[in-house]
Amino acid sequence: MLRTPYLLLQFSLCFCYCLTTYGQTEASNSDQKIIYQSPSLVLQQVSEHSYVHISYLETESFGKVGCNGMVIIHDKEAIIFDSPATGEVTSELIGLLRDSLALRITAMVPTHFHADCVAGLSQIDEAGIEIYAHSRTVEQLKKTPTQNLPEINEFDHHLSLRLGGEQVLCDYFGEGHTVDNITAYFPTDRLLFGGCLIKAAGASKGNLEDANTRAWSETVEKIALKYPQINKVIPGHGDTGDSSLLTYTIEMFE
Repeated sequence: MLRTPYLLLQFSLCFCYCLTTYGQTEASNSDQKIIYQSPSLVLQQVSEHSYVHISYLETESFGKVGCNGMVIIHDKEAIIFDSPATGEVTSELIGLLRDSLALRITAMVPTHFHADCVAGLSQIDEAGIEIYAHSRTVEQLKKTPTQNLPEINEFDHHLSLRLGGEQVLCDYFGEGHTVDNITAYFPTDRLLFGGCLIKAAGASKGNLEDANTRAWSETVEKIALKYPQINKVIPGHGDTGDSSLLTYTIEMFE
């Protein structure tokens, strides 16, 4: 694994704290609960160890957009996938995990180079959290003159991260939403974080500015073949679903 330097750019889950401060609300599915909620950030449990962090990005084309990232928590350790949509909210998430929930954040992985995944890289780096990214993501970030990249651990096709004795599997299957989009799969929960490569039920095609629409379906088909046992799927925007989100995305871009 290469290490590339650049500049700038009791898991007890403390339910008592969260309930007292923010309340606990049942989500659309009985096993999905809001653990934390503020005007800028939501942390929602979607399976035993897996959580969606939701932040908001102001866009010219789509208005205020809810952006999903993922946190996997096991044995008092956490891995963050995609930063929240701003640096300030990234600091809020870090504080929630470290201070309120007493977790050690072992790594952060962006699933592609867009702002809704990497806006908080600087805050992640300043917090001393290891950052891992696909080499194509680093390549794209280097083309953005307004960002100075922190130190990043690069990988090319597959990355396996350890979390409390369990594995989290990060894979590059091909182009789709972007040239660099990756997925993260947590076998323990049979859960896939598809990021913006995977569409929520009823979603439109969304932002295609950097997309390869001809390759998109084939890329998602590879995911379905690799992980046929998927139980839940977190898309980059919208509600968590099941493996039918893969089928929905494949058919959308066929």
